[in-house]
Amino acid sequence: MAKSKKKLKAPQKTSAPKSSSKWIFWAIGAVSVAVLAFIIFGNVAGNNEDQEISYDNQPYIGEETAPVEVIEFGDYKCPHCKEFNNTFFPLIEQDFIETGKVKFYFMNYAFINVDSTRSAQFAETVYKELGNDTFWKFHKLLFEKQPDTPGAENEDIFTDSFLEETLKEVASAKDTAKVVKAYKDEAFKENFRTDMSYAKQLGVTGTPALFVDGKPFEGSTAEDFEKMVNEAAKEKK
Repeated sequence: MAKSKKKLKAPQKTSAPKSSSKWIFWAIGAVSVAVLAFIIFGNVAGNNEDQEISYDNQPYIGEETAPVEVIEFGDYKCPHCKEFNNTFFPLIEQDFIETGKVKFYFMNYAFINVDSTRSAQFAETVYKELGNDTFWKFHKLLFEKQPDTPGAENEDIFTDSFLEETLKEVASAKDTAKVVKAYKDEAFKENFRTDMSYAKQLGVTGTPALFVDGKPFEGSTAEDFEKMVNEAAKEKK
């Protein structure tokens, strides 16, 4: 795990450059740009003071030595989070994580309904008990299992039994039982409360919300994201 702290900056408005042709899946034409903007815009409110955040004990994907740290605040019942993770995250993974440029963290902002809180707390327990690799398998599976039907985000779907059966798809029966016991004992509390506290401090108002080395991402294209990552990397040289 990384052992670092960052000062998080208050959101600042920046002009968005034109999209690059190499980001065809993200930013080709007005429709794709609008989709990305619709997913992310407006999910971070203004903040008057810099905030300090610790990346300790947070699940991440990427090389330990990656120079730039990106956080996604998400909700497992949020349709926009599902769209982001199914459509845009694979491109971040391919072009930034696998190339050693970015270490990508996930933190919870559970706000939609009881399923949001329950699934976030269960996932935190998976991470605490079974580690980083199993967490990310479970994390991906939860978004895949999120129903596509309109209004499903408000339904009680991610029950305890559902979460247990879902975990069995990526973990052994023994490990699943270990997680269920720890979940019932509320071993997740500290991790979950830490995430929710950071979300509040940073002015997160919706999901997904992205932060690049402590600064909110407010762009609308993949080129905006690439520019922000490159600028963050230069600041560390």
